[in-house]
Amino acid sequence: MKRPEDVELSREEGEALLARLETNTLTAEDRQVLGKVLTFYFWLLFALREAKLSLKRLKVLVFGEKPKPPAAGGASSGGSEDGSAPPTATSPGVPSPLPASSPEKKLPPPGHGRHGTDVYRAAQTVECRHAELAVGERCPACGRGTLYQLPPGVEMRLDGNALLSAVRYELEKLRCSACGQLFTASVPTAGGTEKYTARARAVLALARYYLGLPWHRLEGFQALVGVPVPDATQWEQGEIVGDCTHPIFKWLEKEAAQGEVIFQDDTPGRVLALIAENRKAQAQAQAQGKAKTSERTGMYTTALIVQVGERRICLYYTGRRHAGENLDALLTKRDPGRDKPLVMSDALSSNNAEETTLIRCHCLAHGRRKFTEVAEAFPSESAIVVNALKLVYEHDEEARSKQLNAAERLVYHQTYSEPVFTALKTWLEEQTRQRLVEPNSSLGKAIAYLVDHWETLTRVVTVPGVPLDNNVAERALKLAIRQRKNSLFYASEHSAYIASILTSVIATCVQAGVNALEYLVAVQDHRPEVFANPGAWLPWNYQAALVPS
Repeated sequence: MKRPEDVELSREEGEALLARLETNTLTAEDRQVLGKVLTFYFWLLFALREAKLSLKRLKVLVFGEKPKPPAAGGASSGGSEDGSAPPTATSPGVPSPLPASSPEKKLPPPGHGRHGTDVYRAAQTVECRHAELAVGERCPACGRGTLYQLPPGVEMRLDGNALLSAVRYELEKLRCSACGQLFTASVPTAGGTEKYTARARAVLALARYYLGLPWHRLEGFQALVGVPVPDATQWEQGEIVGDCTHPIFKWLEKEAAQGEVIFQDDTPGRVLALIAENRKAQAQAQAQGKAKTSERTGMYTTALIVQVGERRICLYYTGRRHAGENLDALLTKRDPGRDKPLVMSDALSSNNAEETTLIRCHCLAHGRRKFTEVAEAFPSESAIVVNALKLVYEHDEEARSKQLNAAERLVYHQTYSEPVFTALKTWLEEQTRQRLVEPNSSLGKAIAYLVDHWETLTRVVTVPGVPLDNNVAERALKLAIRQRKNSLFYASEHSAYIASILTSVIATCVQAGVNALEYLVAVQDHRPEVFANPGAWLPWNYQAALVPS
């Protein structure tokens, strides 16, 4: 809604106009002025509502969004101002396989958050035997029966240690009184030959690239517990782990390039060396009389989460390239004979790659989010879209619970979700065609987003195996965001690359349910074998390589 023409009236002119209005003696010029005043009034209401929404978005961005209880009554069943019904399961032509049922009170999970003893997979086992009793002996209580074996009981004890602990070996020295020859005791075999063990390096890598702890914070913690390790030394040891896992990272790239579904997203990332380059380029541009340099100045961390069969591979990249450029680079490793992959992302242009080589899908949750953001200003219209998409998600959950394969899931969504999409699209187009919504308002922009990307947002009813949203990549990016919030930046492109390698390998271990600490130790201990055959040392198959043939 464009800003209308200003109305300039002095106090005397305004009072005279009100007097003519009360006596019903308005002139043609008075009616024009009143028309302009009313137009300005409606524009002011529109501007205030948009400003309020903008302030709300800013508040959520800074402080986060508070969870809201589910709306009851009118919010879930309301219609639009023109009286059209929302596309719900009860609308004509919109079937739903979900039976209507009253909400049941959820029972608390068993254990209330406590872990059973079987989850402590890395715990050391200590057998505790009776000091005085044994199997086959006479019962000391009744004196009649004999004792026999039962499954052992289990008690857990958790201890605490510093991230890095130290062992001091004092080597005995002997000197001959005649010849002066010096004899020094050797370090036990269990002590190894290096000051920092493979496990110590793995712990540092996990602390930095999984927990997101910066080196200087680790340095302070280690000094606090009496085992100081300088931050520069920590980086050197972490770099060794990155060197050992580099061939595995390259192999994961090769396997990920053959994936069926790719989740794609990025977030800002900082590299001090690139920031220095930006400042130098900006100074040169100003010296040449230019407003700004033509070179790209942004820095990003991209997450590509790839579904390859039953496995999920996580790849991270930090540098100047957008998510789309990183995806293009990955797909150059794809075998020419393979089908096009499904690529899920939001609709930002930075995600665009060579679109002819893939099937682009857009995140339905992003479209829904645009309506939840304006729900306070447009409650009934937002409820229509949110409730319709809620049905689609319920259908997808039902398909998942029935363990349908990709083809069966497609048929299921075509049967139950496609009518919901059709009714929703009809309603969206009517809002614009009948001018029920201001196109430049927040609601109008939210509607335009859905309509403009309708084909890619609703791939779930046209292509088998399409996910509904990009939540997988957004969750994966939290690992990089955690590092950025704690450490702020990487020093150089090389350190950013080491971070990409280790974050990718650690996140892939998490997806595979593999103990990342033991894995990183094994990769370091078998570095020559890893470089000779990295495909045999992936997180899901390295245990077989540890078994001697």
